[in-house]
Formats: sequence, structure tokens, C-alpha cells
Amino acid sequence: MKAAKEKQDWKIASEIELIYKTKIKVSERPHIISSKTAYELALSIWNMNTIEFFEQFKILLLSRSNKVLGVYEISSGGTSGTIVDLRLLFVAALKANATALIMIHNHPSGKVIPSTIDKLITKKAKEAGAILDIYVLDHLIITPESYYSFADNGDI
Repeated sequence: MKAAKEKQDWKIASEIELIYKTKIKVSERPHIISSKTAYELALSIWNMNTIEFFEQFKILLLSRSNKVLGVYEISSGGTSGTIVDLRLLFVAALKANATALIMIHNHPSGKVIPSTIDKLITKKAKEAGAILDIYVLDHLIITPESYYSFADNGDI
């Protein structure tokens, strides 16, 4: 029996293209100067018909001067949680060439107290961001009436 030799052509590979397109001028991008401005922007982009129905997790992608490059929805879940894949979070940040980000998720219960999982994902994201030089500036838990800022409370 002859061993079949596999012929491999190392010149054939998938092409990867990184593109960031924006339709908004730098001067017109929202500027995040505090957790309150981030919260106000979050409320303006959230679907108010579902904010008290199911949990969603989004990120604000920021430039070096804290101008918003974009918003990316990481996940939507159930009434008591949603899955956050840090790889997808940082893929979005890298593709947008963001130097910082703010994580935001809603609590349909109306309570803004962070859970143990909220604290863990914040810690993991901050550590991963440090390796990539992408600063996790804050993590907001929002409801239609109030918010919790990890940064304002010294939890980040």
C-alpha cells in the first residue's frame, strides 16, 4: 500500500480585510465626558419598549478623545441575563480601532445593583483590554430611571 501524499498549496488562504467606515464627521460624534453622558446616550439608543422586558449588552466604542466611534450590541438574552463573549466584544473594538470602550447592559428588574457575574465580566474585560491597550472605562447597568456606574463607585 502506498501512502497517499497530500498536496498542499500554501499560497491559497482566506483573505482578511479590516475596514471601518463612518458616515459621521468627527465634530458631530457624541463626546463622553461622564457616566451621566454615557447613560443619556445609552437611553437614546435603547429600545424603550424592551428595556424592562429582556436583558441586552452593548458597548460604546470610543476614540482617544472619548468621541463615540460606534455602538455595538454584544448580546440579547432573557429576563434575568445575557451571555457576553469577550472575544466578540474585543473584535468589535479592534475593528473600529477603538482605544477605549464602555460596557452597558440593562436590568429588566429595575434594580441597578451589580450581580456577581456583572462584577466578574467587568474584571475580565478590564484585564483583557489592558493586554490590548483598549481601556474599559466603565460598565453601566441601566434602567429607564437610573443607572449604576462601576467607575463612579470605584469598582473598575
